[in-house]
Amino acid sequence: MVALTNLLLTTLLASAGLGSALPPRIGNTVIEAREPELPVSGRKITLPQQKNPRFHKFNGALSVYKTYLKYGAPVPDHLATAVANHLGISVEEVLNYANTTANARRDQGSATAAPIDQSDSAYTTPVSIGTPAQTLNLDFDTGSSDLWVFSNSLPSSQRAGHEIYNPSKSSTAKRLNGASWDISYGDGSSSKGQVYLDKVTIGGLVVSNQAVETAQQVSQSFTAETSIDGLVGLAFGSLNTVRPKQQKTWFENAIGQLDQPLFAADLKHEASGTYDFGFIDPAKYTGDITYVPVNPNPGYWTWTSTGYQVGSSPFVSQSITNIADTGTTLMYVPDSILQAYYGQIRGATNSQSYGGYVFPCSTEAPDFTFGVTDEATITIPGRFINYGPVTDDGETCFGGLQTSSDVGINIFGDVALKAAYVVFKGGDSPSLGWASKQL
Repeated sequence: MVALTNLLLTTLLASAGLGSALPPRIGNTVIEAREPELPVSGRKITLPQQKNPRFHKFNGALSVYKTYLKYGAPVPDHLATAVANHLGISVEEVLNYANTTANARRDQGSATAAPIDQSDSAYTTPVSIGTPAQTLNLDFDTGSSDLWVFSNSLPSSQRAGHEIYNPSKSSTAKRLNGASWDISYGDGSSSKGQVYLDKVTIGGLVVSNQAVETAQQVSQSFTAETSIDGLVGLAFGSLNTVRPKQQKTWFENAIGQLDQPLFAADLKHEASGTYDFGFIDPAKYTGDITYVPVNPNPGYWTWTSTGYQVGSSPFVSQSITNIADTGTTLMYVPDSILQAYYGQIRGATNSQSYGGYVFPCSTEAPDFTFGVTDEATITIPGRFINYGPVTDDGETCFGGLQTSSDVGINIFGDVALKAAYVVFKGGDSPSLGWASKQL
């Protein structure tokens, strides 16, 4: 009966774009690649975003629930109740479903991953694999490190509606003997398969011997989302799930070809944005870019903010170690910060019924500023923090800032990233660059 319950909830969440528990992506857009107008030996790429015609916004509690599953955090009873009420199922079903993620941690070759997030974002990029090129729509994810694709090895029922990669039709494909991969998802299912080395082209930039992980089994969440045919992981290679030897990410392999060893995200609020690879576009930001060191040991883009400011209140100095995660929609911070922020919104409350902080939609939310260094800050406009209504009458809205206490890590997701031009700089001493921009 538990298996049937999990299948039911997986199906319901998949229909809401939340069946897989992760890595979520940025804004209500689809990224489509194009060749650079003035290519410099293929060393610069700009990937413009376009609106996803299939996008629609979802319940805030589901977005929080997705993040808990992504990071393997226990789901609180009140959140389970809010999700159950929204989906019209029992709390027991929600908790049973969440409990299946207990073993889905990054351990012994498995990794928690959820490369689709349509709560507020869904990105795909046309990626060419093999010779002749086979083009698939893949999801860029700074929260994981595998490049995996739908393949001809999948049962026909799982391939339906997807573009697939067939290594037997590529003259440049080479089987990586003895290698396999296995990713566990927050919905309790998994994707796994074989590994090939093949040519992978993104925006005109070619990596000749990229590890391409071909799926022989995929999560139902992915089969239900026909606009996504796999994933391009952009975190650090230490999270890669290929065994017995981990493989480098596409970005790590491409660094030597890029003019600069970096990519930059110019994400937008309810508008089109871009990813830039190999260069920094001065037209996309104002002032200076401030760089901070990254701790790559956990495998994520982990850095430490210097504090925060709510509206015009004084700046509070406080170290906030967090993950800059393009795969998470909201922003998750300590409770003390939430109390300071929502304390300035009349009628705001931490709602057990809705699964997080809510406030009257008619109220103008204050800006939220976070410190990059002692001298540099980024300001998130209050309108970014209004995630949208949770009631049919449009009177109560869900907050874009939520608690990190149960998740176990602070996360600067899309709510924060859309407020800046963010540079992800690789190499021996990785760093993050933050710059303000026109909003």
